[in-house]
Amino acid sequence: MPTPLIEPDPTRSRVYLDHAATTPLLPEALAAFTDAAARVGNAASLHGSGRAARALVEDSRERIAAAFDAHPSEVVFTSGGTESDNIAITGVYAARTAADPLARGVVTSTIEHHAVLEPVEVLRTRGAEVRLVAPEGTGIVDAAAVTAAVADLEQAGVGVALVSLMWANNEIGTIQPVAAVATALRERGIVIHSDAVQAGGPCPISFRESGVDLMSLSTHKLGGPMGIGVLLAARDVALEPIVQGGGHERGLRSGTLPVASIAGFAAAVEAVTRDRAAESSRLVRLRDALIEGALGLDLGIIVGGAWTPGSAHDRLPGNVHLIVPGCEPDSLMFLLDTAGIEASTGSACQAGVPGRSHVLDALGLDLDGPVGVARLTLGHSSGPADVEAALAALASCIPQARAAAAVGAGT
Repeated sequence: MPTPLIEPDPTRSRVYLDHAATTPLLPEALAAFTDAAARVGNAASLHGSGRAARALVEDSRERIAAAFDAHPSEVVFTSGGTESDNIAITGVYAARTAADPLARGVVTSTIEHHAVLEPVEVLRTRGAEVRLVAPEGTGIVDAAAVTAAVADLEQAGVGVALVSLMWANNEIGTIQPVAAVATALRERGIVIHSDAVQAGGPCPISFRESGVDLMSLSTHKLGGPMGIGVLLAARDVALEPIVQGGGHERGLRSGTLPVASIAGFAAAVEAVTRDRAAESSRLVRLRDALIEGALGLDLGIIVGGAWTPGSAHDRLPGNVHLIVPGCEPDSLMFLLDTAGIEASTGSACQAGVPGRSHVLDALGLDLDGPVGVARLTLGHSSGPADVEAALAALASCIPQARAAAAVGAGT
């Protein structure tokens, strides 16, 4: 029985706990964006306005590179994380198989974002040999399991074109052993990609020291404008473009550069880098208070993924993922929304269609019946009052959602 859509009460204050979907613009990013947007100039034009736009783009490129310990020439601007993932996966596979038709192997995990999993599945239809590595029950992929999948392909006579492992999961917030995988595979000459969209803000990342060849980033996850992202691409990695045009961005991503958005990206990432240590500690305290408070409601809530109180080493500092047996996920979300809590069940990049999460399935939990999920993610606009409001809403909404599920099941 579908849950009717109930419009939120407009008189009730809203609590935004969906920073993993998008984070409110930081003041520095908004100021940089609006200042640049007031100017005219295509960064590819040769006149004065065009040269000024190009200078702003290149200054921003240098600042973004510095924030992630990369060379400016390794910064390729895209429309966001999804496009960056697609360029990395499809582009590497095309280049590698063109050079060596036997290099058809692709290894990734079962908990990747759909922006990775779906391009990989398309490659499978084109002849790729794909190995999907499941995480442990903690939601962390074992580096040894990734190297074993690579060895399995090689023993079958298949060269491995690409390994892709996300830096941090977008639903359960678990941080993956990307550097360990890169170290283990360094001598094999395999291209390694990491979707670091969720990690770019809260995690200190050195592209140079990570060992990966390609890394996807998106600014709206860290307080910058929507519609702009980056693919960090080592200069020695062969990539085929997926869009043909004017040859912009090392020939990898043709199209007019959105100068104002790029300026906003640079301002946001500098602000995040400056405040990261203090902000991470603050968010860990809020995260732990929310998780501990939810468990203290005695409603049978399960924490999805690894969680070490007081630590941001195995889980993103602002990620709270609660598994709630006995209720439908859409029912719980609608009830929370009506109560003024803006959260989600998982990725916001699935066209707004609710349903069972592939990440939840990958955890291997033995749960019968309907299972609700609340992903409550904190960010720079979150505070203790938001935690208190969320706990009050959970205490009220979970019993209602379970009652609705029981009615729908005819029990």
